[in-house]
Amino acid sequence: MESTRIENTQMESSHSKETKRAAAWAELRERVRTCTRCGLATTRKSVVFGQGSMVTPLVFVGEGPGEDEDKQGLAFVGRSGQLLTKILTAGGISREDVFITNVVKCRPPGNRAPTLEEMMMCGDFLEAQILLLRPKIVVCLGNTPTKWILKTTEGITALRGRWFEWRGIEVFPMYHPSYLLRDESRRKGSPKDQTWGDIQALKERMEQYRQEGAEISHDGTGA
Repeated sequence: MESTRIENTQMESSHSKETKRAAAWAELRERVRTCTRCGLATTRKSVVFGQGSMVTPLVFVGEGPGEDEDKQGLAFVGRSGQLLTKILTAGGISREDVFITNVVKCRPPGNRAPTLEEMMMCGDFLEAQILLLRPKIVVCLGNTPTKWILKTTEGITALRGRWFEWRGIEVFPMYHPSYLLRDESRRKGSPKDQTWGDIQALKERMEQYRQEGAEISHDGTGA
């Protein structure tokens, strides 16, 4: 009887936490949708909050929406997004199983890089997304999210393929798909070749997390 009562209490507590998390997520989405903090609000067609699984160990963060994303209100749906899907597939990762977003949620005119002021106005939205999603790994696609999250001046060429830490979450920088579209070479050491190595390293780390989770669950000490 006592064990049943404890289990019921734990289930009620878990349900309460998930309810609060869902409410916080809905509130955050509405705050982003109605945001007018910077000048990007005056030129956007859509606010691109991001999309994907809310129960995921893996979050991808890009720079900002492009023209296609601005039209559709979805992250990474243009040529870069199509290439990202191919990269994920090559790594045995389903796009539906990850969450994809950007540092800024509105398209900078002409697809330029967002300014520091724009990122400062939007940065807490990204931070809130990551903290609510609670992933194991955040993949930074390109210079902008890498420098923003890691607070570094080093470029993506020096940082890609290496593991870092942010608030207890692993951070893994990779080239942005748009950069790969500009360099079609597949020679050894080319950006595409390096990205192939990076996605394999990411796949290996994800498998480690899966095995650790399975072992914990099997031992009965939690999952």
